[in-house]
Amino acid sequence: MTGAGRYASELWVCHLGTIRYRGALAIQEAIAARRQAGELPDTLLLLEHPPVYTRGRRSLANELTLGEDFYRARGIEVVPTDRGGRVTYHGPGQLVGYPIMGVTDVVAHLRTTEDAIVAALGEEGITARSRPQDGPDYTGVWVEDRKIASLGVHVSRGVSTHGFAVNVDNDLEPFTWVVACGLSGVEMTSIAAEEGGGPSTGRFRERMAASFCQVHDRSRRQVSAQELGIDAAYTGELAAA
Repeated sequence: MTGAGRYASELWVCHLGTIRYRGALAIQEAIAARRQAGELPDTLLLLEHPPVYTRGRRSLANELTLGEDFYRARGIEVVPTDRGGRVTYHGPGQLVGYPIMGVTDVVAHLRTTEDAIVAALGEEGITARSRPQDGPDYTGVWVEDRKIASLGVHVSRGVSTHGFAVNVDNDLEPFTWVVACGLSGVEMTSIAAEEGGGPSTGRFRERMAASFCQVHDRSRRQVSAQELGIDAAYTGELAAA
């Protein structure tokens, strides 16, 4: 039996610490190839990124309102990606999740991911919601009319890459320097902003991992980067956690 079949009831979860965005892309591609080949089961990577703007497939040039030189002068990379969605920001204190898993219905995959985030936020005492009725630009998770989590995925040969980002205690100002998520004037929020303090990213990471496994009806198996064949020598992109 293949790795994917042998562990069909499990979802593997790997904490990668802080890793540069381009390194995470390389890791996702490698794990997705192994998942497509049936060598690995569904896997959730949890990590943080140094400051970076990522541009989804639907991004427009005018969403980077201040010009790439402005962002790079402030130490923020700009990286195009093959995920869905528009421009968003990642930075320290934000929990990023990359589910690399078999997907037959992309919309259902997005809705289930939103459900997992809403449930994890509920464990923090934050009432959140998804907004599928408002159209694709409103994909994500919201606290009233403030956006707290962004989603964008790519599916190739039945396997997903990219995923979600939940604002825990990250700096929200970089969102104001772009047209975040393609929504002019959108107000971003975070767990820290809503709670007046909030948990550590590590504590919320544990909540998120448990919630994600629960909505997919999987048992959680914690695995190391080495078990997935990930190491600094492989990508040359791992940053200090």
